[in-house]
Amino acid sequence: MTSTTTHEKDFDVIQPSPSIPSERSSQLDDTYEAYKNNQGVELDPVEAKRTLRKLDKRIIPILFFTYLLQYLDKNGINYASAFGFIEGTNLGKNGYSWLGSIFYFGYLVGQLPAGYLLQRLPLAKFLGFCTLGWGVILMTTPACTSFAGTAANRFLLGLLESTVNPGFVLIMSMWYTSAEQPLRLEAYYCTNGIATMFGGLIGYAVGHIKTGLPRWMYVFLIFGSASMIMGIATLLFLPDLPTTAKFLSGRQRIVAVERVSGNRQGVKNSHFKKYQAWQTARDPKTWILFIMATGAQIPNSALTSFSSIIIKSFGVDTLGTQYLQIPGGAVQFVSLLAGGVICTRYPNSRCITMTVANLICIVGASLLVGLPSTNKWGRLVALWMCYFQGLGFSMSLTIVSSNIAGYTKKQLTGAVLFTGYCVGNIIGPQTFKDSEKPGYRSAYVAMLVGYSIKLCAVLVLFAYMWSVNRKRDRESAGGEMLTREEEREAVEAGMHDVTEIDNRGFRYIL
Repeated sequence: MTSTTTHEKDFDVIQPSPSIPSERSSQLDDTYEAYKNNQGVELDPVEAKRTLRKLDKRIIPILFFTYLLQYLDKNGINYASAFGFIEGTNLGKNGYSWLGSIFYFGYLVGQLPAGYLLQRLPLAKFLGFCTLGWGVILMTTPACTSFAGTAANRFLLGLLESTVNPGFVLIMSMWYTSAEQPLRLEAYYCTNGIATMFGGLIGYAVGHIKTGLPRWMYVFLIFGSASMIMGIATLLFLPDLPTTAKFLSGRQRIVAVERVSGNRQGVKNSHFKKYQAWQTARDPKTWILFIMATGAQIPNSALTSFSSIIIKSFGVDTLGTQYLQIPGGAVQFVSLLAGGVICTRYPNSRCITMTVANLICIVGASLLVGLPSTNKWGRLVALWMCYFQGLGFSMSLTIVSSNIAGYTKKQLTGAVLFTGYCVGNIIGPQTFKDSEKPGYRSAYVAMLVGYSIKLCAVLVLFAYMWSVNRKRDRESAGGEMLTREEEREAVEAGMHDVTEIDNRGFRYIL
């Protein structure tokens, strides 16, 4: 069917009691036909759990290993820096610091085109080709012998890796209910901690190579070849949509769609919508998430590109800079999984979890600023405390996957959040000044400021979403619990790609 009704009129009829917009193809979800043909069919809980187990077995391992590799790949310079990478590529003064920023310039440039292509193209195939591509780029890093060549290599690596985080956020919302997302997201995001431990072990092993190529080259050859293999696996085994997932039976594909329709966000819509772009720009959540990401990522370089150098500044030998990163990775791994379990068991605890994690980071950064340089172990523990920052940032990703509806708006909000992510990571390496070696006081002060900004933004976001929920509860006939009709209309509006602002049956998960 077609309609001449404008988008604005469609939304006006939704407020305050949502009704169904006209069924133009651009408004309907890509899985709408499967949803509509089976609407009202009661799901068997046993069947739903069986389908969920199949999804977990197929999707999570791919996300897990891809995310593990992208973390190792972008931080390969950290491990290689201990084995002559800076000298071997002739980076010169401050060249290494600029490499940390240049990767995120590439990441930044990639955000908008990545978001557009993730919406328009088959999601899994696009991610698979990008993973294969950055593996090839990483394999060419040993051929770089100057700052210019190495910088171009890092820029292209960032450009391709910019697809992973926003792509995985979209995958979470396509395959899992809002209640299921925190634990699944942390199941792959915890690989940041595993990569820190595993990368340290690889660095330690590479340190014992005495023949052949310069040792720093092996880091990139190992990580690059593994990424190429993972890219091929993604192309072969990661499905694009629930309705095209060959590993599910026909009935299980319907169950997969029905499960996530309750998120009131739909599954995927391939049509870019300008009104959703304007709404993204006007939505306070967009810019709060931008500030949160920027504040969170200013300290990030201390835990990634510069962790070997920081630990070495504490008076540790070269091999020690590798294995002493392992406790920090363990802190990150455990905190991420624990946070996922807590937020799954207590759905409205995400902002609280972010706040607690951020307070721990503030304590750690304060100790790095205040403790004397002679207190080596105290400063090491303070650095390890800062690895709680991964929990806070990963929870902000669930804000996008669970609390933003309208597919164009979701991918644009993710793009803005990751723009903040890039801005913070561009600023962070510049706070490590060669003139302040080995103390790096400016970097530690910047970490403290970044964490403080993030904390304020989290509290503002919580207050905003809580106030909207309260207002909508007062307007609803069912109060805090929607009536059956309100629930049905809210789900239907989600399948018509209505945003969370226009869908009055939508409630934010706090």
